[in-house]
Amino acid sequence: MRKAQLKKYAKLIARVGLNVKKGQSVFIGAGLDQPDFVTMVVEECYKAGASEVFVEWSHQPVEKLSSNYRTLESLSEMKSWALAKWEYKAEKYACRLFIESEDPDGMSGVDQEKMSKARRAIYPLIKPLREKMENKHQWCIAAVPGKAWAKKVFPQLPESKAVEAMLKAILYTARADGKNPVQAWKQHNADLQARSAYLNGLGLASLEYESANGTRLTVGLMENGIFCGGQETLLNGRKFNPNIPTEEVFSTPKAGCAEGIVYSSKPLSYMGEIIDNFSVRFEKGKVVEVKAEKGEELLKKMVSMDEGAAMLGEVALIPYDSPISQSGILFYNTLFDENASCHLALGHGFNECLKGFEKMSNDERKAAGINDSMIHVDFMIGTKDMSITGITKDGKRVAIFRDGNWAF
Repeated sequence: MRKAQLKKYAKLIARVGLNVKKGQSVFIGAGLDQPDFVTMVVEECYKAGASEVFVEWSHQPVEKLSSNYRTLESLSEMKSWALAKWEYKAEKYACRLFIESEDPDGMSGVDQEKMSKARRAIYPLIKPLREKMENKHQWCIAAVPGKAWAKKVFPQLPESKAVEAMLKAILYTARADGKNPVQAWKQHNADLQARSAYLNGLGLASLEYESANGTRLTVGLMENGIFCGGQETLLNGRKFNPNIPTEEVFSTPKAGCAEGIVYSSKPLSYMGEIIDNFSVRFEKGKVVEVKAEKGEELLKKMVSMDEGAAMLGEVALIPYDSPISQSGILFYNTLFDENASCHLALGHGFNECLKGFEKMSNDERKAAGINDSMIHVDFMIGTKDMSITGITKDGKRVAIFRDGNWAF
C-alpha cells in the first residue's frame, strides 16, 4: 500500500507539479537518501513524455565539508561545466524538480559569511540564464522524508517510525493520500483561482496586517498587480504547480512600500540553519531592524545580501485552518511551514503578478514595483487571531482575513 501511494505521489509530481509534455528535458535535484522515490519520479516523467531525465544528486554532509574546507576563491568560481549545465537548461527550457529531504540543521556551524560572499560572486553569471527561463519553463518543489529531518520533526519516535509518520504527514498535506491525487488537485486549484479572482476584482491598493503578537504592518500593492494561486500558466499557455503542497493566494507587493513591524509565527530554515522568534521592522519599504532569539546574525546577513534583499517580494494569504496548520506539525521546512500560515517573502518578486509583464523590459517591471534580488526567502507571520484588511484604490476597507481565516 505504501509503495502504491508513493507511485501516485510520483505521478502527481510529474503530471500536475511539472506537467511534463512530450519531448521535454527534465532535471531533478535530490538527496542520496531517496533513490527509490526518485526512480519512481523519473519513470513517471518518461511516461508523461520526457525525452530525457537527468538526476543531480546531492548529499548534505558532503556539501558541509565543501563549505568548510574550500576557500572563498574556490567557492566563488563558476566552473565552466557548471555554467554549461545552466546554459543547457536555459536552451531547452528544461523542467526542473527539487525534491527536498534535508536535515533543517544540517549546515549548522558553517561560515555563513563565506557562503554569502560566494553566492554574491556567482549570482551575476546565473542571473541572465534564470531570467531567460522565467515564465518559460515548468518547475516544482516537493518533498519526501529524510531520516534526520523526520527525527527533527518527531524526536520522540524511533527513526523508522519517525520516517513513516513524516511520510504520512507529507502525503496528507500534499493531498496525495487519497485514491486520486490528480483529481484532488484539480478541485484545489479551482478553489485557489476563484479566491484570486475575487481579490483581483476588489481593486486593492494596500493590505493592513494586525495581530496580538505585535504585528502592525501596511504593505502597498502595485497599480497593475494581480493575485495568483495554485496552478500557474507559462507564456506558452502550459500549466504547472510550482509547489506541492500549496495553500496560498499570493501577489508581489510594490517594492519600497511597507511600513511597520511584523513578528514571525514559525521558525525559518535558511541556509541549513534555524532562525527563530524574530521580528522585522520596515520604514519606507526597507528593512531597518531585525531581532531574533536564535539566528539573528544570519538574519542580518540575509537582509544584506543585496539591495533588494531588504525589501518585500511576496505577500501570501493562507488560512490558519489549512491542512498543514490543522496537522499541528512544525516541519522546520519552508515549503510546508509557509503553507500553514500567511507569510511574506524578502527579496525577488514575481513578474507574473504584474499585468502585461511580458511586454515590459526589466527596467519597466522594476519601475512598476517588482523587486529584484538574488534571494527570495519566505517567512511565516500568520496567527490564529490575525486580521488583514484591504484598502481599495478609492479608500474603502474590505475584510480579507478575520481570526486567521478568509473573511469571504
